[in-house]
Amino acid sequence: MTLDEFFDGYEPSRAIFNALRESVEAIGPAEMGVSKSQIAFRRRVAFAWAWVPDRYLRGGHAPLVLSVSLRRHDASPRWKEVVEPSPGRFMHHLELRDVGEIDGEVCQWLAEAYAEA
Repeated sequence: MTLDEFFDGYEPSRAIFNALRESVEAIGPAEMGVSKSQIAFRRRVAFAWAWVPDRYLRGGHAPLVLSVSLRRHDASPRWKEVVEPSPGRFMHHLELRDVGEIDGEVCQWLAEAYAEA
C-alpha cells in the first residue's frame, strides 16, 4: 500500500503525518512501512507507528495517533494511554489533532525511541 492509498479520504491526517515524518527524518535514517492499518518507522526494530482512528472508530477522534515504544513509562499527561505489552517495554499513544502538536517534546520522545531501536 502507498501513502496516497493509506491517506485517501483522510487529508487532515496526511498533513499531520507529513510533519511527523519530517521530524523522524530529522533524527536519522529510518525505514517506513505502510500497511492497511498503520505506518511503522523502524531501524533494527520498529519504534513508532502512526494510524488513523477514523478508519476504525466513530465520532470525534483525533485525525492521527502516534504510538511510541519506550523502555520506560513516561508520565506526561499528553499521552492518551500507556500500556506495557511486555516487561520493560511501554507503548505510549498520543492523539495528534494539529501539526503544531509535533513539538520539541514529541521530537524528544521520537529521538529516545529511535535510539532504543
